[in-house]
Amino acid sequence: MFKGVKILGTGSYLPEKVVTNFDLEKIVETSDEWIRTRTGIEERRISRDDEPTSEIAAKAAEEALKVAGVDAKDLDLIIVATICPDQTFPNTACHVQKRIGASPTAMCFSMEAACTGFVYALETATAMLRSGYHKKALIIGAEEMSKLVDWEDRSTCVLFGDGAGAMVLEATDDVNDCALVASSMHANGNYTDILEIPAGGTLQPITPELIESKANCLRMEGQAVFKLAVTSMVRACKKVLKDANLTIDDIKWLVPHQANMRIISAVGKGLGIETEKVFVNVNKYANTSSATVPIALDEIAKSDLVKGGDYVLTVAFGAGLTWGAALIKW
Repeated sequence: MFKGVKILGTGSYLPEKVVTNFDLEKIVETSDEWIRTRTGIEERRISRDDEPTSEIAAKAAEEALKVAGVDAKDLDLIIVATICPDQTFPNTACHVQKRIGASPTAMCFSMEAACTGFVYALETATAMLRSGYHKKALIIGAEEMSKLVDWEDRSTCVLFGDGAGAMVLEATDDVNDCALVASSMHANGNYTDILEIPAGGTLQPITPELIESKANCLRMEGQAVFKLAVTSMVRACKKVLKDANLTIDDIKWLVPHQANMRIISAVGKGLGIETEKVFVNVNKYANTSSATVPIALDEIAKSDLVKGGDYVLTVAFGAGLTWGAALIKW
């Protein structure tokens, strides 16, 4: 029997270390003005060398569980969206399960959909809860992009930061009471080469020569990504609004992936939404990949910027290429 799904709580965690644009001026050929005018980013958080992704994910999870009033032992599903796993295997969700003291029988898996990871996880967890096979789920977007970028490449290293956001969901008996009103998730593998880390997998197992050439670091064709990101996110948002029989005027907040201000502004303009209703924190945290949406949702919740019944439209775009929009009724 299908179930409803409600949001019980959100949480987030940002590493303590703050790196400003002025700090970056000392290590790479760039400037605060260059970064701000092109991206809107002013600073970002950077994790410690001994602080793995599972640790920041667990801290966000613990906050979400506290807000939700849920014991970790009551979870029967944990999904971690990340492209920055602790290890190739075991999966990062299992590390989080151990760190938070969750049930040793919970289903745990990680999801690799880059910046779209959290909205993919939200749809996946909702479907699994609605099936009736699971009761309480923890979904997390957690990334340490600082450990994937080439800190000598000013075109990419200035764009990213580290952080984690989490959400606790619960199945309900009311099939009509579902926080995820509509969603539209997609991918196009024909563009795998415009945003990637070339080496480190089975396609190009890592070698000293590949490390020397920085092939194990993130590479991006910025202009190509920009155009595809804007058109894809706008299209996905319009589809979920149509499916929900709503208009952009019904939306309390648009929470777009925090890649850079140019993309955010272009998406808002494409949807015709008021600037004041577009949530932005990229200036403080930069692009934290799959963590941007859940961190933003937690900030909205903690700041009392949303109340029960409000519609929040989230949308993201990432490597794969992957993209998706999720319409949430708070």
